[in-house]
Amino acid sequence: MCKVIAVSNQKGGVGKTVSCVNLGIGLAQEGKKVLLIDGDPQGSLTISLGYEEPDEMEYSLATLMMNIVNDEKMNIEKTILHHKEGVDLIPANIELSAIEVSLVNAMSRELILRSMVEKLRDFYDFIIIDCPPALGMLTVNAMTAANTVIVPIQCEFYALDGLTQLIYTIELIQKSLNPDLTIEGVVFTMYDARTNLSLQVVENVKSYLNQNIYKTIIPRNVRLAEAPSHGLPINLYDPRSSGAESYDLLAEEVIENGGEN
Repeated sequence: MCKVIAVSNQKGGVGKTVSCVNLGIGLAQEGKKVLLIDGDPQGSLTISLGYEEPDEMEYSLATLMMNIVNDEKMNIEKTILHHKEGVDLIPANIELSAIEVSLVNAMSRELILRSMVEKLRDFYDFIIIDCPPALGMLTVNAMTAANTVIVPIQCEFYALDGLTQLIYTIELIQKSLNPDLTIEGVVFTMYDARTNLSLQVVENVKSYLNQNIYKTIIPRNVRLAEAPSHGLPINLYDPRSSGAESYDLLAEEVIENGGEN
Protein backbone atom coordinates (compact mmCIF):
# COMPACT_ATOMS: atom_id res chain seq x y z
CA MET A 1 0.00 0.00 0.00
CA CYS A 2 1.14 3.52 -0.80
CA LYS A 3 1.92 6.03 1.94
CA VAL A 4 1.09 9.68 1.18
CA ILE A 5 3.11 12.25 3.14
CA ALA A 6 2.40 15.98 3.24
CA VAL A 7 5.45 18.08 4.19
CA SER A 8 4.09 21.21 5.81
CA ASN A 9 4.97 24.24 7.90
CA GLN A 10 3.44 27.64 7.19
CA LYS A 11 6.76 29.31 7.97
CA GLY A 12 8.93 29.79 4.90
CA GLY A 13 12.59 28.88 4.77
CA VAL A 14 12.44 25.93 7.14
CA GLY A 15 13.59 23.29 4.66
CA LYS A 16 10.31 21.87 3.35
CA THR A 17 11.32 21.69 -0.29
CA VAL A 18 14.87 20.54 0.44
CA SER A 19 13.41 17.81 2.62
CA CYS A 20 10.93 16.72 -0.07
CA VAL A 21 13.62 16.49 -2.74
CA ASN A 22 16.24 14.68 -0.72
CA LEU A 23 13.92 12.46 1.32
CA GLY A 24 12.18 11.40 -1.90
CA ILE A 25 15.44 10.54 -3.63
CA GLY A 26 16.71 8.83 -0.49
CA LEU A 27 13.63 6.60 -0.52
CA ALA A 28 14.14 5.88 -4.23
CA GLN A 29 17.71 4.82 -3.50
CA GLU A 30 16.28 2.36 -0.99
CA GLY A 31 14.34 0.75 -3.82
CA LYS A 32 11.00 2.51 -3.27
CA LYS A 33 8.81 3.89 -6.03
CA VAL A 34 8.37 7.59 -5.24
CA LEU A 35 6.20 10.37 -6.64
CA LEU A 36 6.89 13.96 -5.61
CA ILE A 37 4.06 16.49 -5.97
CA ASP A 38 4.95 20.18 -6.04
CA GLY A 39 2.05 21.86 -4.27
CA ASP A 40 3.56 25.35 -4.17
CA PRO A 41 2.80 27.91 -6.95
CA GLN A 42 6.40 29.12 -6.67
CA GLY A 43 7.49 25.79 -8.17
CA SER A 44 10.51 25.50 -5.87
CA LEU A 45 10.44 21.70 -5.81
CA THR A 46 10.24 21.62 -9.60
CA ILE A 47 13.18 24.03 -9.96
CA SER A 48 15.22 22.14 -7.35
CA LEU A 49 15.04 19.03 -9.53
CA GLY A 50 16.49 20.89 -12.50
CA TYR A 51 13.35 22.00 -14.35
CA GLU A 52 14.32 25.65 -14.60
CA GLU A 53 11.24 27.20 -16.27
CA PRO A 54 8.13 25.71 -14.63
CA ASP A 55 5.94 28.62 -15.77
CA GLU A 56 6.53 27.59 -19.36
CA MET A 57 5.28 24.03 -18.82
CA GLU A 58 2.07 23.14 -20.62
CA TYR A 59 1.09 20.50 -18.05
CA SER A 60 1.37 20.82 -14.29
CA LEU A 61 -0.49 20.13 -11.05
CA ALA A 62 -2.80 23.02 -11.93
CA THR A 63 -3.75 21.20 -15.15
CA LEU A 64 -4.70 18.02 -13.32
CA MET A 65 -6.67 19.82 -10.62
CA MET A 66 -8.63 21.76 -13.23
CA ASN A 67 -9.33 18.51 -15.07
CA ILE A 68 -10.97 17.23 -11.88
CA VAL A 69 -12.88 20.44 -11.19
CA ASN A 70 -14.24 20.41 -14.76
CA ASP A 71 -14.88 16.66 -14.70
CA GLU A 72 -12.45 16.08 -17.58
CA LYS A 73 -10.04 13.23 -18.27
CA MET A 74 -6.73 13.88 -16.54
CA ASN A 75 -3.55 14.21 -18.60
CA ILE A 76 -1.49 12.25 -16.09
CA GLU A 77 0.94 10.68 -18.58
CA LYS A 78 1.79 14.08 -20.08
CA THR A 79 2.15 15.73 -16.68
CA ILE A 80 4.39 13.35 -14.74
CA LEU A 81 8.11 13.97 -15.23
CA HIS A 82 10.61 11.15 -14.75
CA HIS A 83 13.79 12.31 -13.01
CA LYS A 84 17.09 10.53 -13.63
CA GLU A 85 17.45 9.81 -9.90
CA GLY A 86 14.46 7.48 -9.99
CA VAL A 87 11.69 9.71 -8.68
CA ASP A 88 8.65 10.95 -10.57
CA LEU A 89 7.43 14.54 -10.29
CA ILE A 90 4.16 16.37 -10.83
CA PRO A 91 5.46 19.92 -11.31
CA ALA A 92 3.87 23.20 -10.24
CA ASN A 93 3.93 26.72 -11.58
CA ILE A 94 2.23 30.07 -11.08
CA GLU A 95 -1.02 28.72 -12.55
CA LEU A 96 -1.54 26.96 -9.24
CA SER A 97 -2.26 30.34 -7.61
CA ALA A 98 -5.28 30.78 -9.88
CA ILE A 99 -6.42 27.25 -9.04
CA GLU A 100 -6.45 28.07 -5.34
CA VAL A 101 -8.79 31.01 -6.05
CA SER A 102 -10.99 28.82 -8.27
CA LEU A 103 -11.32 26.18 -5.56
CA VAL A 104 -13.22 28.62 -3.34
CA ASN A 105 -16.36 28.02 -5.40
CA ALA A 106 -15.72 24.39 -6.39
CA MET A 107 -17.81 21.47 -5.17
CA SER A 108 -15.95 19.32 -2.60
CA ARG A 109 -13.08 21.79 -2.90
CA GLU A 110 -11.02 20.15 -0.14
CA LEU A 111 -11.06 16.78 -1.93
CA ILE A 112 -9.70 17.75 -5.36
CA LEU A 113 -6.13 16.64 -4.72
CA ARG A 114 -7.29 13.48 -2.98
CA SER A 115 -9.22 12.51 -6.12
CA MET A 116 -6.02 12.75 -8.12
CA VAL A 117 -3.85 10.96 -5.55
CA GLU A 118 -6.26 8.04 -5.29
CA LYS A 119 -5.72 7.32 -8.99
CA LEU A 120 -1.95 7.18 -8.47
CA ARG A 121 -1.60 5.17 -5.25
CA ASP A 122 -1.33 1.80 -6.98
CA PHE A 123 1.83 2.86 -8.82
CA TYR A 124 3.95 4.11 -5.90
CA ASP A 125 5.22 3.17 -2.46
CA PHE A 126 5.45 6.81 -1.35
CA ILE A 127 3.81 10.01 -2.57
CA ILE A 128 5.31 13.15 -1.01
CA ILE A 129 3.53 16.50 -1.32
CA ASP A 130 5.46 19.75 -0.87
CA CYS A 131 2.98 22.19 0.69
CA PRO A 132 3.16 25.97 0.24
CA PRO A 133 4.21 28.14 3.22
CA ALA A 134 0.59 28.92 4.16
CA LEU A 135 -2.43 27.15 5.62
CA GLY A 136 -4.67 27.88 2.64
CA MET A 137 -6.76 25.66 0.38
CA LEU A 138 -3.76 23.99 -1.28
CA THR A 139 -2.37 22.87 2.07
CA VAL A 140 -5.80 21.69 3.20
CA ASN A 141 -6.07 19.67 -0.03
CA ALA A 142 -2.66 18.13 0.60
CA MET A 143 -3.49 17.12 4.16
CA THR A 144 -6.86 15.75 3.11
CA ALA A 145 -5.09 13.56 0.54
CA ALA A 146 -2.32 12.45 2.91
CA ASN A 147 -1.92 9.67 5.44
CA THR A 148 0.64 11.58 7.48
CA VAL A 149 2.31 14.97 7.87
CA ILE A 150 6.03 15.64 8.29
CA VAL A 151 6.79 19.00 9.90
CA PRO A 152 10.28 20.44 9.25
CA ILE A 153 11.31 22.84 12.01
CA GLN A 154 14.26 25.16 11.59
CA CYS A 155 16.58 25.38 14.59
CA GLU A 156 16.17 29.14 14.99
CA PHE A 157 14.74 31.47 17.63
CA TYR A 158 11.22 31.62 16.14
CA ALA A 159 10.97 27.88 15.56
CA LEU A 160 7.73 27.51 17.52
CA ASP A 161 6.00 30.45 15.82
CA GLY A 162 2.89 29.24 14.07
CA LEU A 163 3.33 25.65 15.18
CA THR A 164 0.24 25.82 17.36
CA GLN A 165 -1.84 26.98 14.37
CA LEU A 166 -0.43 24.20 12.19
CA ILE A 167 -1.33 21.55 14.75
CA TYR A 168 -4.79 23.11 15.15
CA THR A 169 -5.30 22.95 11.37
CA ILE A 170 -4.27 19.29 11.34
CA GLU A 171 -6.73 18.56 14.14
CA LEU A 172 -9.55 20.29 12.22
CA ILE A 173 -8.79 18.22 9.14
CA GLN A 174 -8.76 15.07 11.27
CA LYS A 175 -12.21 15.92 12.63
CA SER A 176 -13.93 16.97 9.43
CA LEU A 177 -12.09 15.69 6.33
CA ASN A 178 -9.49 13.03 7.04
CA PRO A 179 -9.92 11.19 10.36
CA ASP A 180 -6.99 8.87 9.61
CA LEU A 181 -4.47 11.71 9.22
CA THR A 182 -1.55 11.54 11.64
CA ILE A 183 1.57 13.57 12.29
CA GLU A 184 4.37 11.39 10.94
CA GLY A 185 6.88 13.41 12.88
CA VAL A 186 8.98 16.52 13.29
CA VAL A 187 12.37 16.79 11.61
CA PHE A 188 14.81 19.45 12.79
CA THR A 189 16.63 21.30 10.01
CA MET A 190 19.55 23.76 9.81
CA TYR A 191 20.97 22.48 13.09
CA ASP A 192 24.25 24.09 14.12
CA ALA A 193 26.02 22.00 16.76
CA ARG A 194 28.31 24.95 17.56
CA THR A 195 25.51 27.03 19.04
CA ASN A 196 23.53 26.68 22.23
CA LEU A 197 20.49 28.04 20.37
CA SER A 198 20.09 24.96 18.19
CA LEU A 199 20.26 22.67 21.20
CA GLN A 200 17.79 24.87 23.06
CA VAL A 201 15.32 24.84 20.15
CA VAL A 202 15.43 21.04 19.99
CA GLU A 203 14.79 20.75 23.72
CA ASN A 204 11.98 23.35 23.64
CA VAL A 205 10.16 21.64 20.79
CA LYS A 206 10.52 18.22 22.41
CA SER A 207 8.99 19.55 25.63
CA TYR A 208 6.22 21.38 23.73
CA LEU A 209 5.17 18.63 21.35
CA ASN A 210 3.70 15.30 22.25
CA GLN A 211 4.59 14.00 18.78
CA ASN A 212 7.07 11.71 17.12
CA ILE A 213 10.39 13.46 16.58
CA TYR A 214 12.88 11.95 14.17
CA LYS A 215 16.25 10.97 15.56
CA THR A 216 17.89 12.23 12.38
CA ILE A 217 18.67 15.95 12.56
CA ILE A 218 19.53 17.83 9.36
CA PRO A 219 22.61 20.03 9.89
CA ARG A 220 23.19 23.53 8.63
CA ASN A 221 25.28 22.69 5.58
CA VAL A 222 26.54 25.02 2.87
CA ARG A 223 26.48 22.33 0.19
CA LEU A 224 22.89 21.47 1.05
CA ALA A 225 21.92 25.13 0.69
CA GLU A 226 23.74 25.47 -2.64
CA ALA A 227 22.32 22.36 -4.32
CA PRO A 228 18.82 23.72 -5.26
CA SER A 229 20.31 26.68 -7.13
CA HIS A 230 22.07 24.17 -9.38
CA GLY A 231 18.90 22.15 -9.92
CA LEU A 232 20.47 19.15 -8.21
CA PRO A 233 19.59 16.99 -5.21
CA ILE A 234 22.33 16.83 -2.61
CA ASN A 235 23.28 13.24 -3.51
CA LEU A 236 24.37 14.49 -6.96
CA TYR A 237 25.74 17.87 -5.91
CA ASP A 238 27.89 16.57 -3.05
CA PRO A 239 27.15 12.98 -2.02
CA ARG A 240 29.81 13.03 0.70
CA SER A 241 28.44 16.09 2.48
CA SER A 242 26.88 15.92 5.93
CA GLY A 243 23.59 17.02 4.36
CA ALA A 244 23.54 14.05 1.96
CA GLU A 245 24.37 11.62 4.74
CA SER A 246 21.63 13.05 6.97
CA TYR A 247 18.89 12.71 4.35
CA ASP A 248 19.98 9.13 3.64
CA LEU A 249 19.53 8.42 7.35
CA LEU A 250 16.16 10.18 7.40
CA ALA A 251 14.93 8.03 4.49
CA GLU A 252 15.97 4.89 6.36
CA GLU A 253 14.18 6.13 9.46
CA VAL A 254 10.97 6.91 7.54
CA ILE A 255 10.97 3.34 6.21
CA GLU A 256 11.71 1.87 9.63
CA ASN A 257 8.94 3.93 11.23
CA GLY A 258 6.23 2.48 9.09
CA GLY A 259 7.23 2.08 5.47
CA GLU A 260 4.23 1.89 3.21
CA ASN A 261 0.96 2.56 4.95
